[in-house]
Amino acid sequence: MPLAKRHTPRRRLIMRAITLLSLLVLFPLLSLDATSARAHGLLDRADPPVGSTVSSSPTQVTLHFTQLLEPKFCRIEVRDATGDRVDQGNVSVSGTLLQVGLKTLTAGTYTVRWRVLSTDTHTTKGTFQFYVLQASDAVTPRKQHGR
Repeated sequence: MPLAKRHTPRRRLIMRAITLLSLLVLFPLLSLDATSARAHGLLDRADPPVGSTVSSSPTQVTLHFTQLLEPKFCRIEVRDATGDRVDQGNVSVSGTLLQVGLKTLTAGTYTVRWRVLSTDTHTTKGTFQFYVLQASDAVTPRKQHGR
């Protein structure tokens, strides 16, 4: 078959149509992984912030997620450097927020461990630390006696 007959206008049109149809079918399939990865309930921010140093004992830890959470399947705990729990166990879930109250913390390193199930049925979990500085004794200025 001569080269000129292989690349007829009709054949080029058919090849372009096949290529276009292939892209139309494959593109949505390729984008599914990216879409499903964005759909997981990921930790967006925390208070106290991840890795932060705070000057006084926070009263609670609040985690903000990227998806709505399933309250029955969410956990959070806070432990000190010796592994003792320092949270009050009063876990609260509302929308994309996960919270737990804290006992009064002394200076030191604290680890937050969480696990959530978002409404898209994907579970995510993680840990992070924050630090509480030593509370300094309040210094009261001495009265100066006049001369």
